Amino acid sequence: MSQLASIDRNRVEEIVRSVVRQHVAAAGSSAFTSFSLPSSSVNGSHGANQSELVVSISARHVHLTPEHVEQLFGPGATLTPEKPLYQDGFYAAQQTVMVVGPRRRMLPNVRVLGPTRDHSQVELAFTDGISLGIDLPVRASGKIEGTPGCVLVGPAGVVELKQGVIRAERHVHMNQADAAHYGVKNGDRMNLRIIGACTTTLEDLLVRADETSKLEVHIDTDEGNAVDLDHAIKVELLKQDAGCGCKTH
Repeated sequence: MSQLASIDRNRVEEIVRSVVRQHVAAAGSSAFTSFSLPSSSVNGSHGANQSELVVSISARHVHLTPEHVEQLFGPGATLTPEKPLYQDGFYAAQQTVMVVGPRRRMLPNVRVLGPTRDHSQVELAFTDGISLGIDLPVRASGKIEGTPGCVLVGPAGVVELKQGVIRAERHVHMNQADAAHYGVKNGDRMNLRIIGACTTTLEDLLVRADETSKLEVHIDTDEGNAVDLDHAIKVELLKQDAGCGCKTH
C-alpha cells in the first residue's frame, strides 16, 4: 500500500484552507547556510588558480515544475526570487509549501528553490523523514525512480507527488578546472575532512563536475550538525583512494 494511502483527502483540503489563512508563504526557513573556511588541496597547499572551497548546509527544500507552481500558487504563478544561492542562476524563492507525509504528519514553510525543473522533488534530512514518517532513500538529485511520495500544500491548491522525496547524497560541485586540479572527473567520489572540536571525515562525496559550477560541497542539516560545521576551523577536500569500499552515508 502506498504511503499516501492513509492521507484523508478531506484533511488535505482542511490543511489547504489553513495554509491560506496563515499565509504560509510569508514565513519560511532559509534553504542553504554556507561556510567559507580555510582549506587545503590534495597536496596541502593552494595553487595559484585553485578555487575557494565553500561548504554549504542544505536545509529541507522543494524543487517544482512550472505546472506544480501554478497548482500550488495559482494560475499564471511563477517563482519569485528572494535570495541568490552560491551557484550562479539558482535562488531561494519567496514561496514556501507545506509537506505532508503519512498519518497526517507535516512540515510547514518548506522553501521552494528555483528555477523550475522538469520534475518536482523534495529534499529532506534523515530526521525530517522521521518526523514525516517517510523512510528516505539516499539518492543523487534527479534520481527519483521508485522513491516515496508526499503531498505538497500551497495557498491555492494541493499537489500529490507519487515519488520524488529523497535524502540528497552529499556531493561537491566543481568546474572542469577544479576537477583537473583534484584529479577527478564527474561521477567520481571524494572525501571531506572537517577540522575543529569535532574533527570528522565525511566520505564518498559525489563529484558533480561541469563547465561552470563553483567549488561547493553540499551536506544536509543532520551532517552539518554532526560535524559541528559552524565551529570548524579548516576543511580539506581529498581525492578518494582507488578501490575504496566506502558506501555513501
